[in-house]
Amino acid sequence: MFCPSCGFRNSEGAGFCARCGSTLLADSPDAQTTISYLPTSEEGEELSPERVTPEVPTLVMRSGGSHAGETYPLTAARTSIGRHPAADIFLDDVTVSRNHAVIERSEGGFVIVDEGSLNGTYVNRVRTERHTLVDGDELQVGKYKLTFIVP
Repeated sequence: MFCPSCGFRNSEGAGFCARCGSTLLADSPDAQTTISYLPTSEEGEELSPERVTPEVPTLVMRSGGSHAGETYPLTAARTSIGRHPAADIFLDDVTVSRNHAVIERSEGGFVIVDEGSLNGTYVNRVRTERHTLVDGDELQVGKYKLTFIVP
């Protein structure tokens, strides 16, 4: 299966391009089109990363269906992300592995580690196995996009 964005050859059944992170699902005839947008406040104003001011390092869901706008404060030493119901950040979608990734607190800050997921973990549109997060990094886990924000 070739990526429509960059032309990279991906394994059959992959949901996202291993090189650029673009979705590969649009090639199937029954694929759905989704619209991504910034979540809005109760008054209908768009929420941007600058408008979210957490007290602790936090992940903010930017797109991903009904999860858009949700915040996940990173207060534990280890935060699991996945489709497993026991995950700290539970993302119920087939594009997410049961134990997809974990965010670990370290002396240097926070590190995201892919747990051998099928579709991969992306930081700033680059597939990664391990990455030290900095303020403003965009994470992609399956179809979900989150922004890492440091107060």
